[in-house]
Amino acid sequence: MRSPFALRERDRLVEAMLPDIAFDGWSYRTLRAAARRAGIAEDEAVALFPGGAADLVAALSRWADRRMLERLAAADLDPLGLSARIALALRVRLEILQPWREAVRRGLSVLALPHNLAEGLRLLYDTVDAIWYAVGDTATDFSYYTKRATLAGIHAATVLYWLEDRSPDSAGTHAFIERRLGDLHRLSGMRRRVEGAARRLPNPLRVLHPSR
Repeated sequence: MRSPFALRERDRLVEAMLPDIAFDGWSYRTLRAAARRAGIAEDEAVALFPGGAADLVAALSRWADRRMLERLAAADLDPLGLSARIALALRVRLEILQPWREAVRRGLSVLALPHNLAEGLRLLYDTVDAIWYAVGDTATDFSYYTKRATLAGIHAATVLYWLEDRSPDSAGTHAFIERRLGDLHRLSGMRRRVEGAARRLPNPLRVLHPSR
C-alpha cells in the first residue's frame, strides 16, 4: 500500500498533467513536464508510476473516485432513494472529469490495449464498488456481486455516451443515466434466476478481488 505522502504526490502530478494530456497523451514525457511545474524531481515522479501509461491512467481514475466520495460525503443523501443516489454519484464523477474529457478518452484507449484489459476491469470494479459504498450498500451475500456487475455495465455505457455528448450541461448524459438505471429496478426480479446460474460459474469479480 502506498504511503499517504506518495498518494498526495501522485495526485499532484496527475492534476499537473491533465492540461497537457490532450496534446501529449499519457506518457512519461507529459509526466516529466508536470513534475517540473509541480516542483517534484523528475526521477522521483517517474518512480511513482512504474507501470507506465496504464499506471498514470489508473491514478486518474482513483483520483476521480476519491473526489467523488468526498463530494458525496458532504451531500445530504438521506432524502434520496437508491436510484437517485446512484444517479447523483455517476453525475458527480463525470462533473469532476468534465474539464478533462479528452484525457479520459485517451485513458480508455490505453486501457483497451490487450495487456491493460485486466487493469481496466479492476479500475471499473473499484469505481462501482466506491459508488455502492457511498450510497450506503451493506450487502455481503451474492447480491454484492450482481449489484456491482450491473452497475459496471451502466457506468461503462454512461462514460462512452458522455464522451460524445455535446448537449448543454450534459443533459443528454443525465437522461441516459436515468434510462439505464431502470436496469437496477429489474435487478431484484432477476436476482434469483441470476444467482442460481451464476453460482455454478467462475465469477470474474472474485478473480480480480479474491478476498471478497
